[in-house]
Amino acid sequence: MSDILKVTVLGTGVLGSQIAFQAAYSGFDVTAYEISDEALDQARHRFETLVETYVKEVTGAADGKAAEASRRITLTADLGAAVANADLVIEAVPEVLEIKQALYEKLAGLAPDRTIFATNSSTLLPSDLKAFTGRPDRFLALHFANSIWKFNTAEVMGTDDTDPAVFDTLIAFSSAIGMVPIPVRKEKAGYVLNSLLVPFLNAATDLAAGGYAEPEDVDKVWRIATGAPMGPFQIYDIIGLNTPYNILSHGDEHAQSLAAWLKENYIDKGKLGIASGEGFYSYKPAD
Repeated sequence: MSDILKVTVLGTGVLGSQIAFQAAYSGFDVTAYEISDEALDQARHRFETLVETYVKEVTGAADGKAAEASRRITLTADLGAAVANADLVIEAVPEVLEIKQALYEKLAGLAPDRTIFATNSSTLLPSDLKAFTGRPDRFLALHFANSIWKFNTAEVMGTDDTDPAVFDTLIAFSSAIGMVPIPVRKEKAGYVLNSLLVPFLNAATDLAAGGYAEPEDVDKVWRIATGAPMGPFQIYDIIGLNTPYNILSHGDEHAQSLAAWLKENYIDKGKLGIASGEGFYSYKPAD
């Protein structure tokens, strides 16, 4: 992996922090960027939690490798400094088209010409963003599943402008950080994973928001009837409710009504999922 040595991750939310930590755990020098000192403090907490998680769940992490990974991550709120020496920039900011476009317009003038840009967007097409990158031939999508240390897929999807050599470099990089690369041969909103997952979660939300069944019962019937380990609302809590909310908010009228239901009943009450201690389920320790 001589082509990529220094990795920058923009955004340290649930998945952004995992991407940064996994890359550092795999031996790469990583810079994690956030927009404010307050957000950086939250990122530090996420990385501390990930050290504990890896020690518990990843073979070999307890011998000090997880703690070493954390020390390999540099945190900054200076975008220029974050990308100044990056070989690869992975963008993991909120799933809002305008936010991503504005960020790439800034990046285009800050990063070296050699730097590859990759979006971790869950549903947006890289073609929606390529014109803002200043380097459409070195831009593509690189999408990870949540809890990447165990659900270790990396979907790689380019545009008609993506250099095939850049595509191959990202396939190799994915393998180098312990992922199973999934080449997506044509642009598809949602890639493979979310083309399956998003309609599933939306159907569950429709049942609960419409008053047909409680979230716990929707999960229960799915687990019992299919043998799946988790139901859709348990998956929601792992993902965090903000990303599904953003996706629904940009959908049709019905999707927007589901977004409003999520916001009113959960997000506005601070119930954002596991990361906040409560979502559709409570994860707070009992008194």
